[in-house]
Amino acid sequence: MTFSVQLLRIAPQTSMSARLLCRKQGAITIGVSAPLPLPALHASHGGTWLRPANGETGAVSKGEAIMATADTPVLLINAPLVANRLGYPDLSGLDLLELFAFVHPARFCVPTPRGLAEALGLDEPAGDEHVPAFLQLAAASLMEKCESTDWPEREGAWSALQNMVRLRWPWAQVLAAHIKRPERAEKWLFSRLPEWEDTGDRPAPRQVALTPDQVLTQLENLTGSDAERREGQRAYAQDVAQVFAPREQRDAPHLLLAQAGTGIGKTLGYLAPASLWAEQSGGTVWVSTFTKNLQRQLRQESRRAWPEARSDGSAPVVVRKGRENYLCLLNLEDALQGGFAGRPAILAQLVARWAAYSQDGDMVGGDLPGWLGTLFRKRGIAALTDQRGECVYAGCPHYRKCFIEHAARASAQADLVIANHALVMVNAARGRDHAARPTRIIFDEGHHVFEAADSIFAATLSGQESIELRRWIIGPERKNRGRRRGLSARLADVASYDDEGGTAIEAAIHAAEALPGDGWLQRLHDGEPSGPIEALLAQVRNATYARDESGGQESGYGIETEASGLPGELIEAAGEAEAALAAIRKPLMKLGTRLEAVLVDPPDWLDGQGRARIEGARHSLSWRADLIAAWEALLERLGGVDGDNLDDPEFIDWLAVDRSDAREFDVAIHRRWIDPMKPFAKVVLEPAHGVMLTSATLTDRAADGPDWDSAVSRSGAKYIDGTPQLTAAESPFDYASRAEVLIVTDVKKGDLPALAGAYSKLIEASEGGVLGLFTAIRRLRAVHGRIADRLARAGLPLYTQHVDPIDTGTLVDIFRDDPHASLLGTDALRDGVDVPGHSLRCVVMEQVPWPRPDILHKARRAANGGSTYDDRIIRARLAQAFGRLIRSQDDNGHFIVLSPAFPSRLLSAFPAGTPVIRLTLDEALQRVAAGVCGGETIAAQDTAEKEEETR
Repeated sequence: MTFSVQLLRIAPQTSMSARLLCRKQGAITIGVSAPLPLPALHASHGGTWLRPANGETGAVSKGEAIMATADTPVLLINAPLVANRLGYPDLSGLDLLELFAFVHPARFCVPTPRGLAEALGLDEPAGDEHVPAFLQLAAASLMEKCESTDWPEREGAWSALQNMVRLRWPWAQVLAAHIKRPERAEKWLFSRLPEWEDTGDRPAPRQVALTPDQVLTQLENLTGSDAERREGQRAYAQDVAQVFAPREQRDAPHLLLAQAGTGIGKTLGYLAPASLWAEQSGGTVWVSTFTKNLQRQLRQESRRAWPEARSDGSAPVVVRKGRENYLCLLNLEDALQGGFAGRPAILAQLVARWAAYSQDGDMVGGDLPGWLGTLFRKRGIAALTDQRGECVYAGCPHYRKCFIEHAARASAQADLVIANHALVMVNAARGRDHAARPTRIIFDEGHHVFEAADSIFAATLSGQESIELRRWIIGPERKNRGRRRGLSARLADVASYDDEGGTAIEAAIHAAEALPGDGWLQRLHDGEPSGPIEALLAQVRNATYARDESGGQESGYGIETEASGLPGELIEAAGEAEAALAAIRKPLMKLGTRLEAVLVDPPDWLDGQGRARIEGARHSLSWRADLIAAWEALLERLGGVDGDNLDDPEFIDWLAVDRSDAREFDVAIHRRWIDPMKPFAKVVLEPAHGVMLTSATLTDRAADGPDWDSAVSRSGAKYIDGTPQLTAAESPFDYASRAEVLIVTDVKKGDLPALAGAYSKLIEASEGGVLGLFTAIRRLRAVHGRIADRLARAGLPLYTQHVDPIDTGTLVDIFRDDPHASLLGTDALRDGVDVPGHSLRCVVMEQVPWPRPDILHKARRAANGGSTYDDRIIRARLAQAFGRLIRSQDDNGHFIVLSPAFPSRLLSAFPAGTPVIRLTLDEALQRVAAGVCGGETIAAQDTAEKEEETR
């Protein structure tokens, strides 16, 4: 194979290192005889290595590495991460991750040398110093794939490359000689995508009752005849069947609260009755999760019960997410045709390559690599989704190919819809089709339903929210680019046909000029607000700074103050803002009425697509009118009685200035329900026929046993008729011999050097495989900065959330893939991270996870028992964190809390029988290094098994 590298004009040369890097069997690639003759760079916390195009790899300083990248294009992997390691944010080069995304769109790859080697079927480099030679070989492998006759993603590559040449993509000239021009012109992306087809409404489900024998037979079918018989799983499956029984009373669903310990087989336990009911009734079951990881797991497990497709080609199982998760084809078209410039334009081309091969267009947790957006630094991925609810529905030229519409129509015909808590609640609250709203719902990770409801049923009037409303109504202003269109552009034909509708549009646009516009935050800083809403936000900002006593001003965090005893100037500004909002809402409601009239008595030109577009516009108008009404109610309540908002005990209001590293990014007035399960019960539970909340940590593990009262109160059960059914299945894992809780008592709180030293020593003693959990980002970053280099030199890579420019999902993928790696993070890693096996063998919490004493927490604490409320929250967090450690019956390890004074009343958070030892750091290090657990040595895996896992 001969490479033509126009950038460097260097002849290829086979090196000894290339011959030493053998290829694996069954690889994506074909035989590679020569590395790509381009210089290659690798930087880690352990050092920096540079390999010339034709030479040997050598260690270099950071300055030398930066100079090398400035002189000539350099091969590297994950440019933002390398830039972070070198401390040089302007670093650029030939990133192999970008090349992989172009050559193999919609394929999974962990964004590390090890992960790339696995994806390409090559042996991984033996150490950091071997990575540059590996990068040259990996690049050659990808080039050779482009010349291969069995390249499955060839279609569209040549056309995309021509666009990339014009955009000066660094890889374009290198690839040009290896991708031949096709004999026939390639179809444009928007011509290749399939269209959805209309189907009839699915009939209402038949009323059926599942017998215990039927459920157990179905469970055996799913688990397989050779599977171990688990009595806990069998009892659990029979209990779940109660949810699918015919409802006996209106607004009173069957409600089941089911605690299922880790390892019980919970997923198949509820899929067995769910699949059986769907088959017998012809209905749809919704399974809702809180994390994307569980959604992926559910999709895999569901294949035991349903085929990939029915005989008619339709999908019996559909993963459904919010609109903001999917690629918007209209946004992509705008980006491809000049809406994006520079590096974002290259991202748009790579996304277009992916869209042609994507299974469902899901950009967040789907088959788009999570790392792709981070390679381009700016929020390009978000700009390609429908973040602002500005979809024009049938008015879009790509409506019949829309990924979102595909998913919505598929879910209406599916037996199983896998969704998330927020989408289920939003769909129940304001779904466009009432008949398609979920009536049989399983909330897995049910301990998060309260948090999801808290967010969905909240009201927030902020600068960011109000400026988005202005853009939706008015459209682009001045020199703003993009396809965003206002009401007049979206409904021009209606305005020309219906005079009253046209007048309402003009009135809404005129009234929306009172909303904040571009530059609003700077005007607040300058004391020159424009319009009544900005004037209100200015008063909110002033009052918050004047009354804040949290210390957040000095630390750079956000600040807040209660919305009581407010100054007269703020109350007056709130009244004027309320009137301005009402002036916007009224013409929007009038417009909705006129659109309804057009549908009732349609003109001759209104075809099916036009009707669908108007229906979509009515839906958007309705929920925005509801949003404005909620803002008006919030402002009306601000004054209260003598400026005090305590007259309504169901709500808590507060003012806030949102900041990050002392930089303000929003000003807001917030309202939350003290108990968000009240609206949840009204909106989600009452219309449903059967609902289950299930989790391994559904109840509070109090000292005297499981506390079901707390689980019931956080389910919404008290707001509906009837009594919920309660069931529990204990974990089959032997925690007494497989796990150990170590309370380290000699690391003082606030001693940052001691904290960093403890983490470093524990990671070294465990030889990696440590998940470190922090309650504060500032301490997280400080610890990372003190220990990362030292650990890397010992061959123990450390990755850190909020430090490394990598999304959380990809960080977990990297951690799972390397048993020597460790991962530090915050709350996002405490729950929902599933890393079974040797890669996670030690969890370290920096301190007891006390709840943050903000205004909302204090209000709920006062309404729910004071300190006992705090203890329930802490025990739940400890239980969730401990759950990361033991994910299978073969897992083992240590759970460590660095706390000199860990309260004994919180120890019940851990599974019964788990050994708990208070000891010094040195004693803990001895136990971790020796693998001592529960008074015995944890059985070590044999050497061959360890070598296989590492490989």
